[in-house]
Amino acid sequence: MDLMTSEQVAEFLGVKIERVKRLARESLLIAKSQDDNGDPMFEKTDVEKYKELAQRLGGI
Repeated sequence: MDLMTSEQVAEFLGVKIERVKRLARESLLIAKSQDDNGDPMFEKTDVEKYKELAQRLGGI
């Protein structure tokens, strides 16, 4: 399992970190675990699938 931090996800999606945290709160991106600070960690394949779906629907 390849995990990404919120910062890495934000960079990959081209959005602000606050947007990533909101996506997690709204269960649009599901965190697989938490880091030492309690911040969510996301599986890379899930983030890639979300980006593909969001692009199909007209953007992130």
